[in-house]
Amino acid sequence: MSGFKFSWQAIAAAVLLIGALFTLPIVEAGADAPAPSLLIAATIAALLFCAIVFDGSRLAAGVRACFLFVAAHLAVFMLMSEIAGKNGSARAAFFLLLAACWLLAWRCVTLLSSLRPANRTAKTALRLLIPAIFGAWILIIWEAVTRGAGIPFILLPPPSAIGARIANSLPVLAADVNQTIFKAVIAGYVLGCGAGFVTAILADRISFLRKGLLPIGNMVSALPIIGVAPIMVMWFGFGWESKAAVVVIMTFFPMLVNTVAGLQASGHMERDLMRTYASNYWQTLLKLRLPAAAPFIFNALKINSTLALIGAIVAEFFGTPVVGMGFRISTEVGRMNIDMVWAEIAVAALAGSVFYGVIALVERAATFWHPSVRGGRA
Repeated sequence: MSGFKFSWQAIAAAVLLIGALFTLPIVEAGADAPAPSLLIAATIAALLFCAIVFDGSRLAAGVRACFLFVAAHLAVFMLMSEIAGKNGSARAAFFLLLAACWLLAWRCVTLLSSLRPANRTAKTALRLLIPAIFGAWILIIWEAVTRGAGIPFILLPPPSAIGARIANSLPVLAADVNQTIFKAVIAGYVLGCGAGFVTAILADRISFLRKGLLPIGNMVSALPIIGVAPIMVMWFGFGWESKAAVVVIMTFFPMLVNTVAGLQASGHMERDLMRTYASNYWQTLLKLRLPAAAPFIFNALKINSTLALIGAIVAEFFGTPVVGMGFRISTEVGRMNIDMVWAEIAVAALAGSVFYGVIALVERAATFWHPSVRGGRA
C-alpha cells in the first residue's frame, strides 16, 4: 500500500486476525451458556484492523501509540467480557485474537519508547507508563489464559481471584506484613547492612582483618538458608528476633564484600592528590574513598533489599508465632487455599519492589554525579 509502512508486529497481528476469522466463534456455546455473539467478534476484528492500518500510516508516533493503546485494550476488554462465566470454553479464535491484541500493545510500547519528550514531567510519566503497560499485559494474558483454557484453580488462580482474596483478607495480610517486614526484615536489614559497612571500614584499615575475613565471608555466603534458619530459631526463639538474625547473616557479607571493593575504586592519582593536601586516613576516607564507593554500597543495599525479604519469609517456615508471611504461605498450602498463597506472594513482591525502589531513588539523589545516573537523566 502506497504511503504505508507496517511493523512486523502489525503484520503478525494481521495474520493472527485472519486466522481468528476462519476459526470463529470465540467461545463454545454450552448447555447453560448463550450462543457466542458474532457482533462482538466482528467489533473486535474491526478494532484490530483499524489499529493495524493506523499503525502503518505516516502519522506521528505519539498519535499512533495512543490509538494502538486504546484499540488493543478495548479489544481485549471485549474479549474478556465474552469469556466471562464460560471458563474453559475458549476456542482457537479467542487465543489468536488475544495474541493479536498483545502484539499491538507491544507495538504501542515500542512507539512510546521511541519518543523523546523535552518536558521533564512528560519524560518521567513516559518512563512510568511503559513498564506499567508491560506489567498490565502480564496480568491480562495470565487472566485470559487461565479463564479461557479452564486451568484448575488449585494449579493457577487468575489474577482477579487473587485480587479478590487480597481485598477480603486485608487485616490478615496487614498483620503478616507487620510481623515479617516491619519487625524481622527492617531490623535485620539495618543491623546486617550496618555491621557489614562498619566491618568493611575496619577491614580496609586492618589488612589482617581483610585477608582473614573476606574468605570466611565467601564461605558463609554459600551456606543454605534452610540450614541456618532452624539454628537461629533454636538460638533466638520463635519470635521475629530469630528471623531478623537470619536476615543479618544474609545481608552482612554482601555489604562487606561490596564496600571493601568500593573502597578500592578510587584511583591512585586521586589518592596522591589527597596526600599532597596533607590529608590523613579519615579525611581521605570521608572526602574521596567513600564517595567513590557509593555506587558499590548502594548496589549492596539493593541486593540486600531482596535477600532480606526472602530470608525472613523462608525462616518463618521453621517456627514462628501464628502470624507472618512465611507462616501463612506454609499453612495455606496445606489447606489448599492457593489464592491466599498467591495473595501473600503478591504482597511480598509489592513490598520488595517498593523497598528496592526507595533505595534506588535515594541512590539517584546521593550519587547524582556518577556517570550512570547522569546518563539516565540525559
